[in-house]
Amino acid sequence: MIIDNEVVYPVPQPFEVGALEVSDLHTLYYEVSGKSDGNPGKTILSSSLFFFCGPGAGTDPTNRAYFNPEKYKIILFDQRGSGKSTPSASTEENTTWDLVKDLEKLREHLKIERWHVFGGSWGSTLALTYAQAWIATTHPKHVKSLVIRGIFTLRKSELKFFYQEGASHLFPEAWEEYLAPVPESERHDMIKAYSKLLNSPDEEVKHRAAKAWAKWEMSTLSLKVDPEDIARAEDGKFALAFARIENHYFVNEGFMRDGQLLEQQAIDKIRHIPTVIIQGRYDVVCPATTAYALKKAFPESTYHIVHDAGHSEREPGISKLLVEATNRFADL
Repeated sequence: MIIDNEVVYPVPQPFEVGALEVSDLHTLYYEVSGKSDGNPGKTILSSSLFFFCGPGAGTDPTNRAYFNPEKYKIILFDQRGSGKSTPSASTEENTTWDLVKDLEKLREHLKIERWHVFGGSWGSTLALTYAQAWIATTHPKHVKSLVIRGIFTLRKSELKFFYQEGASHLFPEAWEEYLAPVPESERHDMIKAYSKLLNSPDEEVKHRAAKAWAKWEMSTLSLKVDPEDIARAEDGKFALAFARIENHYFVNEGFMRDGQLLEQQAIDKIRHIPTVIIQGRYDVVCPATTAYALKKAFPESTYHIVHDAGHSEREPGISKLLVEATNRFADL
């Protein structure tokens, strides 16, 4: 699906590309584009086309198009094990809290005091986690604004809806393909069953499962499914990194308490941050109930429901609101 060029900005070319060593094992790919002395627009993205529900993939050049390149310094990165970061598809030393620390290392490496944080789907999870973890009275306040979309907070109910029962009722044909690699006796816990398959010593088993996991997600992204998204699931390298890391996070429940990101004490840490929430009404990957729960807990935020959109950031109504939000904060 092509972004509406009348809505977004032209895609700028990076003026800096780097590899940041964040541990003895992991090195992160990052890139900087837009205005070299501009307002740092930090993008926390989840997937190879960043509207995908991650974690497990990487950034794409079109991710830069949501920021005015004349005003923003646009920073994209690939999280541990994803995209151009190395080692690919590694789940070792790969937790939510490792990623939060990585973001601080990247901020310090780029010598940025405060930045705007932007993320969708898993990116919204990581954006909230980062802001809540580091915005406290004893720490510098590094986040200028939050623009988050397709809200995902890793609650068990959210995972159950998409990976066990819920979305299955809306996409029965795609669900049947998702079920196929899993023995019937193990289908009562699909996330756990896929964990076993994705970590199989049998390469054929592992890759078949990865492609089926990825295809399920690509088949449910938007109101009108893009054949290019479906084709991407057949890319073995992409599918394996995407599926293994995503499943690793979900089988471990995000390495946090159920509902932690919506707890009152967590929301209290970010109430002072200007925040825009954008949600597709017919998003089945990250249903609107989570965005609504966040808005109720965080009434100071600006809340938009897009009535003709699903999960994809590239759906016109969502793209338009994302650009409007970054324009709003460009001079903050």
